[in-house]
Amino acid sequence: MKLLLLAFLMTTLSSLADGELRHLVFFKFSDTATPEKIERVEKAFAELPEKIDTIVAFEWGINISKEQKDKGFTHAFQLTFKDQAGLDAYLPHPAHKAFGAKLAGLIDDVFVFDYIAK
Repeated sequence: MKLLLLAFLMTTLSSLADGELRHLVFFKFSDTATPEKIERVEKAFAELPEKIDTIVAFEWGINISKEQKDKGFTHAFQLTFKDQAGLDAYLPHPAHKAFGAKLAGLIDDVFVFDYIAK
């Protein structure tokens, strides 16, 4: 039984390691964030793949859901990394840190969700 459980865990972990890592970021902008300031944030975020080579794909969009379950979050950004090491290199990267500094006073809340693509 223990051998079967060990084999299952090894197979599961192996399959998790094979998929790309998706890093989802959702922003709820503050009332003081003007459309011009929000546009600068969008542009700055979209420039990160040019500055950080571990980002293999990037896309973003503005919420258009009619369900009204967004809890005030208006913007979604999806970054794809080859693996966890790619995300680990991205997080402390100076370009990412500089981008984060641009958000001061503009964001009421941020939600981040990472997963391995299946």
